[in-house]
Amino acid sequence: MPPYIKPANWTPFIPPNEGTFGKYGWSGILRGAALVFFAYIGFDAVSTAAQESRNPKRDLPIGILGSLVICTVLYIAVSGILTGVVHYKELGVPHPIAIGIQATPFHWLSRLVELGAVLGLGSVMLVMLLGQSRVFYSMSRDGLLPAVFSKIHPKFRTPYLITLVTGVVVAIIAGLFPIVVLGEMVNIGTLLAFAIVSASVIVLRVRRPDLPRPFKTPGYPFVPILGVLTSFGLMAFLPWDTWLRLGVWLAIGLVIYAVYGRSHSKVRAAAGGRAAVRGD
Repeated sequence: MPPYIKPANWTPFIPPNEGTFGKYGWSGILRGAALVFFAYIGFDAVSTAAQESRNPKRDLPIGILGSLVICTVLYIAVSGILTGVVHYKELGVPHPIAIGIQATPFHWLSRLVELGAVLGLGSVMLVMLLGQSRVFYSMSRDGLLPAVFSKIHPKFRTPYLITLVTGVVVAIIAGLFPIVVLGEMVNIGTLLAFAIVSASVIVLRVRRPDLPRPFKTPGYPFVPILGVLTSFGLMAFLPWDTWLRLGVWLAIGLVIYAVYGRSHSKVRAAAGGRAAVRGD
């Protein structure tokens, strides 16, 4: 083991709680898991590009599950090495990896790490903008948003209009709101979306067993149930004001659906047609 890694830093492995909820201990672990959940957001963005994949039945599971396993192993390895080099109480800073490198003989690497962090954040934002624009594109094709947002560029064959609108809105929000608030909102919104998707797996298996399923969730129904429980469990450890902002955001979405989406939804119209054929 390198001399700059101190195994004593890992004792105790779980620091005792300091008397405040979320300050170390098990509550701190769960709150930390809820706050850093954004690190796992990019994996679901792969699914938004399913229409642009040659063989989504094979490529999407490999891309999502493979990248998830690789990144999880890397996250654990980096965290273990970092806390072995520097005591965990010194890492509550915006650039913990750079602090860890400065505690080793390789000081010159800190600049490269900081540059890599900036470039990495840029790539993450581009991937998320790609995913979000495809979500809006699909919603527009289904009638939940105006048809203009599903307009395709004649040359590049991409939904360019909604991509531009999404980029402008994201830039404005990022420039006006504190990064801590944005991070909490991203986490709670994504966790809620994951819970809804997990519950939808069960609902669709019951209500639409006839749908073609090139990829089926393994371990049904235990995996989707665990997905719902863990998502809401992590959400419970986020601050109450984040829940308040989530409620306001959901209310805005419901108003948009009630005013426009409900009457234009192609999925709802198709479901109503099937019900009429069955005589329901």
